[in-house]
Amino acid sequence: MKNEGKRILVTGGGGFLGKAVVDRCLRRKDRVTSFSRKFHDNLKTSGVTQIQGDIADFPVVEQACRGMEIVFHIAAIAGIWAKYEKFYQTNFIGTRNIIEACIQNQVPYLVYTSSPSVIFTGSDMMGVDESVPYTKQFSAYYPKTKAMAEKAVRAAGEAESGLKTIILRPHLIWGPRDNHLVPGILSRGKHLARIGNGNNLVDTIYIDNAADAHLLAADCLRRNPELSGRIYFISQDDPVPLWDMVDAILEAGGLPPVNKSISPGIARLIGSCFERIYSALNIKKEPPMTRFLAEELSTSHWFDITAAKKDLGYFPAVSTKEGLRRLRSYLQR
Repeated sequence: MKNEGKRILVTGGGGFLGKAVVDRCLRRKDRVTSFSRKFHDNLKTSGVTQIQGDIADFPVVEQACRGMEIVFHIAAIAGIWAKYEKFYQTNFIGTRNIIEACIQNQVPYLVYTSSPSVIFTGSDMMGVDESVPYTKQFSAYYPKTKAMAEKAVRAAGEAESGLKTIILRPHLIWGPRDNHLVPGILSRGKHLARIGNGNNLVDTIYIDNAADAHLLAADCLRRNPELSGRIYFISQDDPVPLWDMVDAILEAGGLPPVNKSISPGIARLIGSCFERIYSALNIKKEPPMTRFLAEELSTSHWFDITAAKKDLGYFPAVSTKEGLRRLRSYLQR
């Protein structure tokens, strides 16, 4: 399809995934605006228009959406530790504001970045597809508020509001310039312990593949509005043993592999204790372990991406092996 230089809004455009989406839009000669809490120098040098504000502040969000043709809503509070209100205001209220601002300004297309954690039950999830329902019990505020937001985006896309939506569920995004997963593993490298037998398989997604999927989703939604309201898992389509992946990232950063291990039950007990202590003392720093993290690190969670292949034409262009090579080059330069 010939690109006509669309007016694009990317929320969280200065973040890891947001910046990758911005870069791809710029390559296509789109006119890109980023909405973030702070100003980003790397966007300034790229010629991106920047709007600073709180996504929970509707008037600012409404202004940012004016005249836009596509919105990529990527901004979110991630992580496993913060007050519920913080997650709620950004992840749910912020998303609701984006939806309302798009409808009010007649923005036709919205691509929302969600998470597979919205269906995570704490047990193995192997090869499941988008038909799996939301979990009823959340052990962390992040997946709870992302599920609330995802439901709102889905409802908007299925309503006769004029707004067409697609929801993407990337899992464990990583790669060069990662400011969350990779730095977290490297900073804790010497203190990490395998949870369980280390054979649990997980999906991941390399940053370039995740960004490509977002543009594919927008393009396919424009061509086929009947996709509106649908949800898609996206990944490397190559489940790997979680702790092998952790070791590969450590190796890319020049660090030794994990050589200690504990049982899932002990890890969950430790996580519960940390949660109680950190809550009682009102410690804002993220605990080294929580129940949610213990469950994530000890279970298999990988997903069937047949729908994304069929409807979006998504196939990961960068293999996990090639991605690790690029990550190694980036970390060791």
